[in-house]
Amino acid sequence: MSSDTLRINSEREVSALLDEVISLCFESLPRRDQRKWARVYLNGLMSTSGKKTIRNIAGADAGSVEQSLQQFISKSPWDWTPVRRSLAQHIERSVQRPLAWVVQPVVIEKAGDRSVGVGRQFVPQLGRMANCQQAAGVWLVSGEAGFPVEWTLTLPGPWTTELRRRSAGIPDTARSRTPAQDAVHMVLRMADTWQLQRRPVLMEVSNADLAETIDTFTLYGIPCVLKVDGSLPVTLATTGRHKQSVHTTSARELIDSLRSQRRLVEWMRHGRADGAVTPLVAAVVHAPPGEEGATTAPVPLTLFGAWAEVGSLMPSEFWATNIQDLPLAQLFLLATLRDRVALDFDDVCEAVGIRDFEGRSFRGWHHHMTLASVAHAATLLALRGQKFAETPARADTSGGSRRPARAGTRVAGAVAQDAVEEGHPVAREQPPSRVERAGPLTLMGQTAFPHASPAARVHSLSPPPSPQPKPMPPGGQVKPCWT
Repeated sequence: MSSDTLRINSEREVSALLDEVISLCFESLPRRDQRKWARVYLNGLMSTSGKKTIRNIAGADAGSVEQSLQQFISKSPWDWTPVRRSLAQHIERSVQRPLAWVVQPVVIEKAGDRSVGVGRQFVPQLGRMANCQQAAGVWLVSGEAGFPVEWTLTLPGPWTTELRRRSAGIPDTARSRTPAQDAVHMVLRMADTWQLQRRPVLMEVSNADLAETIDTFTLYGIPCVLKVDGSLPVTLATTGRHKQSVHTTSARELIDSLRSQRRLVEWMRHGRADGAVTPLVAAVVHAPPGEEGATTAPVPLTLFGAWAEVGSLMPSEFWATNIQDLPLAQLFLLATLRDRVALDFDDVCEAVGIRDFEGRSFRGWHHHMTLASVAHAATLLALRGQKFAETPARADTSGGSRRPARAGTRVAGAVAQDAVEEGHPVAREQPPSRVERAGPLTLMGQTAFPHASPAARVHSLSPPPSPQPKPMPPGGQVKPCWT
């Protein structure tokens, strides 16, 4: 997709679209001149060719316009959070009902060392050391489109010194955390104050970050599906002839040992006309505790794996989830929504300059990412022929306050059968001798976490009348979750 995507529209149509965007998302900006420069910047992100720097956006009017844009982006003290929250609320209420919140990492490589948060560090996504910024966004995602609405920038330790904080305008509340910890905090902020319907969180985590991530999400009643590495050590109980023992193995070895229990799921790939048939299998496990000497009981997880590579003899993709009563095929389709984000990131988000900010301030970085997110939504809606206009919400959007659920809470999928939407079949896994097409994921009501406060209510996906997961019985043999 070209960087000047919206040139297919007339100037009048683009102008009308920007008017809608400003009125719906930027009403929190108190001054008319701020809304004016927000409009100019958005128009530049959506229509300027090449890199979306402030100088290029200013174009032939470089000078006074460039100076005003620099002031608006890097120095003006407007709060980006209400803008992002308004964007998310409008997307949920009038554009699409998201099926998941997807955490998407973004690596922004830099040549120098003065951009806020930059540092030489190992980047798992690149598989090498890089001089870069590490950021992450939360996307509201359905099967048709994904929209980034919230961002976090990971700060290496040196950026939290007093000198660096002062030079980049980094607030005292911003701390140095790992990228995974920053992502979890970002999700909790959204769940706490944004008044959105909570959705399952999809993200990729390292072996070291899994226990803390899953424990935190489960504590706050947030369902999650986490992509993990095949080397992840997992623990399960097995029964010998005379006693019960605890067996630890890798996720890859466990999933491969259950290959005879595989189910085949036929599904449509995101952004492509061809389908795929993928073998799946799952088991109930415990991940090792995150901290040595931890006294809390580990959270029971469903580990599922896929033979995603054609012709592969070994399983190649693995996920761990705290959702315990959703059919395996639906869990897999939920996990594939990360592919939808990857497509929209490459096709639209890159085109509107998500990586192009060249300033050095913390505030400027967040202002740019906010405006690029709005430009992404406007561009994608224009391409789909949709209006950026609000319609009445179809469901209660009160997310409640972020109160911990009681320890030991069991995370459940939705069970309201009467909420199944007509005409939207739900995926079912089938034994290898039979392949059945997996229907699209649909939104089917809400569920409460047992023993959790009302604030921990979660909206999720409802299974059809089909075999329920079967946790491994105490003292029983190792079995898959779905038989």
